Amino acid sequence: MKQLKQLFWILLFSFFGEFLSLISPVAIPGSVIGMVLLFVALHFKWVKMVQVEEVGTWLTDNMAIFFVPAGVGLMTNFDILGDIWWQLLVTILVTTTLMIAFVAIIVQWLKRRTDRKDQQKPQAAKEMV
Repeated sequence: MKQLKQLFWILLFSFFGEFLSLISPVAIPGSVIGMVLLFVALHFKWVKMVQVEEVGTWLTDNMAIFFVPAGVGLMTNFDILGDIWWQLLVTILVTTTLMIAFVAIIVQWLKRRTDRKDQQKPQAAKEMV
């Protein structure tokens, strides 16, 4: 019974997300909206973690199950993908390169920022003495 209640909460937020996706002019998947709503509810403690933890853990542990329909969908449209494979390859290479560069810039910026803070701490301690 406990798992059914936990599944109810997750499905309820998923339903709300799908509903908002249908009435929203913005093209955001309902599952994404639902998970954002669930996150907000957990953050503000409208829903307690124990109310979704066990089923949520099971779902994330078995996430591969949810990729099977997407893989089957790709295989059923293989003829379409075969015609545009090079465009997909170029898109994947360009976006991967841009993402690696973006992450590298952010990491370097954060590293410089923490290094500056670490250098300022000893000076502040010397001034106090």
